[in-house]
Amino acid sequence: MEKQLIDQVLRKIKNTEVEGKGNDRVKEIVARLLKDLFYAIDDLNMISEELWIGLDWLNGAGRNHEWGLIYAGTGLEHYMDERMDWEDKQAGLELKTPRTIEGPLYVAGAPESLSYAELETESEPGGERLYMQGTVLDEEGNPVEGALVEVWHCNLKGMYSYFDQTQPKFNLRRSIRTGKDGKYQFKSFVPVGYSCPPNGSTDTLMQLLGRHGSRPAHIHFFITAPGFRKLTTQINIEGDALLGQDFAFADKAGLVPPITRISAEQAKEKGINEGYASIDFDFNIVRDRDEIAPGENNRTRVALVS
Repeated sequence: MEKQLIDQVLRKIKNTEVEGKGNDRVKEIVARLLKDLFYAIDDLNMISEELWIGLDWLNGAGRNHEWGLIYAGTGLEHYMDERMDWEDKQAGLELKTPRTIEGPLYVAGAPESLSYAELETESEPGGERLYMQGTVLDEEGNPVEGALVEVWHCNLKGMYSYFDQTQPKFNLRRSIRTGKDGKYQFKSFVPVGYSCPPNGSTDTLMQLLGRHGSRPAHIHFFITAPGFRKLTTQINIEGDALLGQDFAFADKAGLVPPITRISAEQAKEKGINEGYASIDFDFNIVRDRDEIAPGENNRTRVALVS
């Protein structure tokens, strides 16, 4: 089909707009996406049946509440991170702690404590004990007092509290406020990776693309402090078989800290009654200023009262 005929259809759609009505930014985005879609339909010779199959899949993804997973799994969320990294470089800023995706499973309002938190609301049987600790630092390496370290991860079934109604409220979700030394520590267990719901919308798409829908083990973080830009990041667990193969493209160099295993005998000397894994990791955050892109992504999130 000649492109001029496609453009004629696009103009017909454009001409239905009432001058002075609607949102100019939405009009601009929809017009561009429609043009790209119409051209793609023609270039790839898509047929009506294929489009309706796609629409059925879109409807199913909405019913299954999987759009957050699809946003990550198609690489869109990772791409937006890459754009923000590019913007930072244009401003002459190099992040010491890399940003990476938030994902769809954050819940605001987790209980807050000073310097230390225990993430398990209920004990997770069979987990390897984990202590993770470090310091929130500014760009010069000074500790940041009053920083908030929000941390969340899944249970050993790969499920997150709130989205998994079998878990207690805020299980494996906590907020830690740093003191003058900028230090934080939490007690939990070494998490596992997880996969998209079997035969769900995301899994179906990944199979059709010849890909898997799994993530290596990881722990999510928000780091915020007055006068500083928000840092959204996550660490991966060293040795996970899926490192470098994350379906969400979130694993990055600099976000796989080494794990030290402490024997039961060594732990006893420290006053701890079991062996454990230990991770040391410092977060570096940057002062907020006009010439850098904002760190906050003002998206819709679940919010509960602790």
